[in-house]
Amino acid sequence: MKKIALFLVAALVTTLSLSAQSTTQVKWNFSSKKVADNTYEIHMTATINGNWHMYAQDGGDGPVSTSFTFTKNPLLTMDGKVKEVGKMKKVYEESFSSEVRYYEKSVDFVQTVKVKGKAKTNVAGKVEFMVCNDKECLPPADVDFKVAIGG
Repeated sequence: MKKIALFLVAALVTTLSLSAQSTTQVKWNFSSKKVADNTYEIHMTATINGNWHMYAQDGGDGPVSTSFTFTKNPLLTMDGKVKEVGKMKKVYEESFSSEVRYYEKSVDFVQTVKVKGKAKTNVAGKVEFMVCNDKECLPPADVDFKVAIGG
């Protein structure tokens, strides 16, 4: 019984440390920009280290695509989907046996939001992403964010 418990603890520590490695390969910056009355762009910018790449929101069959989950806020409405601004690469990856889409160095994800009235509030949520290089992929990671807007 002790061996099983020790194995489970070791497996959990390994999984957590590998997931943490993803967040060391990608640095996130979250900001807002007022673009019109009560309308803001939320910029979720990923800076990707070295020879790593991060998959697009439609990364293809195989890798975990980047995805955003926004916390419901009655003072906000999302205007369209998250847009990607960056140099996307489309390549066939042998490891996934399919064409994949990803970004190297950096990518800016932009979500337009509208604030109801003159309220000061936050856009909050979570981004899930996965990074690979030519030798390995790291487990998907989640990063929480909160950006102040309005007022």
